[in-house]
Amino acid sequence: MTARALTSIVLLCACGRSAERTPPRRAVTDASADAAVAVPTLGDAAVLDPVTIGAVGDLMLGSTYPRSTLPPRNGADLLAEVAPLLQGVDIALGNLEAPLFDGGTTPVCTPAAIAEKNRGRGGGSSCWAFRMPERYGALLLDAGFDVLSIANNHIDDFGPAGRARTIEVLDKLGIAWSGPSGTVAHMHVRGRAIDVIAFATYEGLNDLDDHVAASALVAKSAKTADIVIVSFHGGAEGVSARHVPDGAETFYGDRRGAVKSFAHAMVDAGADLVVGHGPHVVRGMELYRDRLIAYSLGTFASYRGIGVSGVLGLTCMLEARLAADGRFVGGQIHAMRQLAPGGPRLDREARVVPMVRELSIADFGEHAVKVADDGSLTR
Repeated sequence: MTARALTSIVLLCACGRSAERTPPRRAVTDASADAAVAVPTLGDAAVLDPVTIGAVGDLMLGSTYPRSTLPPRNGADLLAEVAPLLQGVDIALGNLEAPLFDGGTTPVCTPAAIAEKNRGRGGGSSCWAFRMPERYGALLLDAGFDVLSIANNHIDDFGPAGRARTIEVLDKLGIAWSGPSGTVAHMHVRGRAIDVIAFATYEGLNDLDDHVAASALVAKSAKTADIVIVSFHGGAEGVSARHVPDGAETFYGDRRGAVKSFAHAMVDAGADLVVGHGPHVVRGMELYRDRLIAYSLGTFASYRGIGVSGVLGLTCMLEARLAADGRFVGGQIHAMRQLAPGGPRLDREARVVPMVRELSIADFGEHAVKVADDGSLTR
């Protein structure tokens, strides 16, 4: 497999970061498996100097399909209020919930595709397909994103051409990515090698349902990387999907994975942080073997695409601080809210914080992460 298939080769100071952000906060590169940087044995100093990960959920900044529903000023203000948080962490990670693609046709909204999708469900004619303008990749770069998951149910809304063009755009911008089968984003942050691996339940992507293959991919990274982060797009959707079940989930006929057993298997294989998205609502957070699992971070940024009414509009940036050996040592829920037509805004009332606390306790009991009123997270 070529280095391009794994992720882009990036030096942030040379890839279009704005002048206000130089010198760069970190360098990101495609490191080969045998080029990991050694880290000293864990001690108090390592715990006091953790790597900070800023993770968010789904990103769909506006679509040109089936009609143009783009934000004012070409989206220049959509992420402005939350960008300082993304820029203030070592690595900012999100899920790209649409291809970056200016042309093509969608194979998922043809009459035949809709009929097949609705077979056995009493018919229906609805179809959801998204396509973000290629120029919107620069909005994500400028907001502070370093690495994106492209493993989800919308990355192929415009077929292989849309996926391929998305990868080309991200490579050109210097944003690392993971998602297609076998791909791992390799990064270096402050002398530490960090791998990010994205999973979903859809064809041609790292398979959320194949725990054996997924564990092997994570274990391979764990041999060479100091910290391994797993991102997954799984679980049912909507207000009724806020709790994490023990078994497999489905939604409108799609298999959406057994996310709890998957997350545990990834930690067992060597993952140090597991973050989920896909349900479009926040879910609880669990501590498993001293590693943090966030089962869904909600919809981070949508404009007239993904619904944001009520609890669907409550979201956050998870700031997770990881020791040199990957252990979770603390964190913060940065509370945000979206109101139609969309776009994240800081929520001074922090409505999402008690929701995460209650869901965590209900679903994980004594293994729930401790969530304080101010959003701080502790073991």
